[in-house]
Amino acid sequence: MTTATVKASTQGPAVAITIIGEIDLENAEAVEEQLSGAIDNQATSVTIDLADLTYLDSAGLRLMFALAARLEVLQIDLTVQAPPRSPARRVLELSGFANAAAIEG
Repeated sequence: MTTATVKASTQGPAVAITIIGEIDLENAEAVEEQLSGAIDNQATSVTIDLADLTYLDSAGLRLMFALAARLEVLQIDLTVQAPPRSPARRVLELSGFANAAAIEG
């Protein structure tokens, strides 16, 4: 069973989310629901920390693109933190995700 832990905290209008583990077809829908639940209408910025994400497949990538598109419509800034040479950073860079949201490391 694939597992991902989603931890979210808010500080005023800023939402900080950390995802630990793996995101794949098996758990992408559950992770997406947790992310949606963590971001309320009062948010102006969202930071997602993927430093401890060890695996991200196409379902997880679709989730990230969908989230970026949703936040863009809502005019909420999205920043993804993924260290250089990390598995998540490599997948995001190869997919062109940097055109959808800022990637920092």
